[in-house]
Amino acid sequence: MSPSLPLLRQLQASVLFTMTLALSSVVVAAQPRGEPGTVVATPPDMTYYALQGDTLLGIAKRFTNQSQNWTILSKKNQIIDDKTIPIGTAIRIPLDLLPEVDSEAKVVALAGNPVYKLPNGNEANLTVGTVLKEGTQILTGKNGFVTLALPDESRISIPSNSQVALSKLRKTQYTSSPRTELSLVEGKVESRVSSLNTNKGRFEVRSPLAIAGVRGTHFRVGVNDFGTANEVLEGGVAVDQAKAKKAAKLTLGAGKGNIVNASGVGKPVDLLPAPELDEGGRLQIRPTMQFLAQTMPAAQAWRVQVSKDAQALDVLMENQFKDRRFKFDGLEDGDYFLRVAAIDQHGLEGIPLIQSFTLKARPEPPFTSQPKNKIRADKVDFSWTEAANADNYRVQIARDSDFKTLVHDEAGIRNVHWTNDKLADGDYYWRIATIAQKNGKPDQGPFSDAQKFQKLPQQGAASFADSEGKDITLSWPAEPGQTFLIQLAADKDFTRLLLSKELTQAELTLPRPAPGDYFIRVKATDPDGYVGNFSGTQKINISARWTTSDGDALRSAAGVVKTGY
Repeated sequence: MSPSLPLLRQLQASVLFTMTLALSSVVVAAQPRGEPGTVVATPPDMTYYALQGDTLLGIAKRFTNQSQNWTILSKKNQIIDDKTIPIGTAIRIPLDLLPEVDSEAKVVALAGNPVYKLPNGNEANLTVGTVLKEGTQILTGKNGFVTLALPDESRISIPSNSQVALSKLRKTQYTSSPRTELSLVEGKVESRVSSLNTNKGRFEVRSPLAIAGVRGTHFRVGVNDFGTANEVLEGGVAVDQAKAKKAAKLTLGAGKGNIVNASGVGKPVDLLPAPELDEGGRLQIRPTMQFLAQTMPAAQAWRVQVSKDAQALDVLMENQFKDRRFKFDGLEDGDYFLRVAAIDQHGLEGIPLIQSFTLKARPEPPFTSQPKNKIRADKVDFSWTEAANADNYRVQIARDSDFKTLVHDEAGIRNVHWTNDKLADGDYYWRIATIAQKNGKPDQGPFSDAQKFQKLPQQGAASFADSEGKDITLSWPAEPGQTFLIQLAADKDFTRLLLSKELTQAELTLPRPAPGDYFIRVKATDPDGYVGNFSGTQKINISARWTTSDGDALRSAAGVVKTGY
């Protein structure tokens, strides 16, 4: 007998309910399980583990603020009947559906006097530790530099003469996936962005002409006379015009750069390679530091930074140079890093060279006084100015300018002069260093620049042989081209000068003075203008004698007739 119609409908409904329940149970049972009520970041989604009584409608309302998103959750998680979600079932929620909340940037390093401007127009100086919010503008000014840290450990470095706005500074609720957008008004910005591939974060740098978007990379964006310059050091950067009617997006790889301007998105070009520096720059011994880059024909200029760290996040000073010689001053002694990048004809900065160096310029050496050039003396007198905080000094004398052949090394000199009487005639170099006390220990600074001098024989003394005539003649050793100053005095200290005469010849004839003791000395000036020291003092005696009426000596068979005086 066939079943009645009501009974048939009842059986059909029962079968349909059973099938639906079985299908729902099978689908839901296939879902991973976890601690009910917990949230885990599982990029590109967030996973929520259901509580008792959860529905897709309620989950969508709670986590995305949009209840209608339950349809997206249903499809993604393949849940047909959301009223029977078992406790602990994993519900995947796309990160793009999560609401955004405020994020922040923190100043971790700065130099100079950069300022920040709030959306309300208030302006203040930046300091390390300042926390910045969305809408803040940063102005570094001349010699200013700022590095910001984002919560995901990304770093944003803003060099001098730049203006950057934190136009978007947010993150997703629950998973903190970054949503960052910088607006570059002028200058440059360098970004080291942590990988955004797994958390589906976004990071963009916008200028009036271009947009650069990344998923995690190291790149620079700058505004120059050619347009917006994009330079990629690591990873890849998607570049496009800011207001392009037709997409012209280009992806730049590591070591590539381009210019975006009103004419379009420029083709990728190779960035200039890292420069090379001449040897000798790793140890700086003067307060004004100097570095010299090797010639690079394609380089039109150079951007140089001095920082505390190899990543140049804590930049102390920077400058752009036209010449390949770079100078900086104003740093304390210590260990630093130099970062140099060559700039090409389009204003694109190349791959940077990063080199460590040590500044040891203090205590500074004194200024040397003498000897310089040459000296004529048996003893060589060394003298210098007094250095601040000096405890004592160290003098070195060598035969060569590199001081590999040392002749004398004298430390512990506590005066500003010192005499050496053991040097043979010849060519020498000398230098001096200051030794101060630091933390209770001797601290020697760098040596002064080497001074060359030539030790020549001392000026020979004037000689006198009494011819007993009306005149006397004095003579002395000489070299070609020299001129002379001869002095005659009544005392050995030459306080009672009787004669002081300049001559071009090494001889002087003068009327015979009155009988008595006299003192003579001579000083030579070389053809190159060097004025030597006086010779040793010579004592001469003019004897008394009888003379004839014309003044000649009265002579007898025994010779000149002497008399007392």
